[in-house]
Amino acid sequence: MQTDSRPVFLNLVQIRLPVPGILSIAHRVSGVVLFLALPFAIGLLELGLSGAAGFERAKTLLAAFPVQVLLFLLLWALAHHLLAGIRYLFIDLDLGVQAPGYHRSAWLVLLAAPVVAALVLVGLAP
Repeated sequence: MQTDSRPVFLNLVQIRLPVPGILSIAHRVSGVVLFLALPFAIGLLELGLSGAAGFERAKTLLAAFPVQVLLFLLLWALAHHLLAGIRYLFIDLDLGVQAPGYHRSAWLVLLAAPVVAALVLVGLAP
């Protein structure tokens, strides 16, 4: 009789992923978030291009605090997705595949993305 050593119940909260694993999952989530935000971005663009009144409405909407928070989160997702994508391109070229390099680059992406998003958001402020 064979003993099955596979887990019967997999508790996802207790699994400790390495930083590159977390980065990979966050890269996928940020891509989905950016894709789902496209209709809203297109609607906002359409509102802004509809005329002077529409442009003012779009400007007022973008100045609201909840929209600023949402804009920061979207910029964070964009920065994360871009930086992680560049990291994966380097890995495809066999650069940064060794043990200390891929951990450092994963941490760099995770820490740089919110900083880039904040800098872009500050730069967008009137």
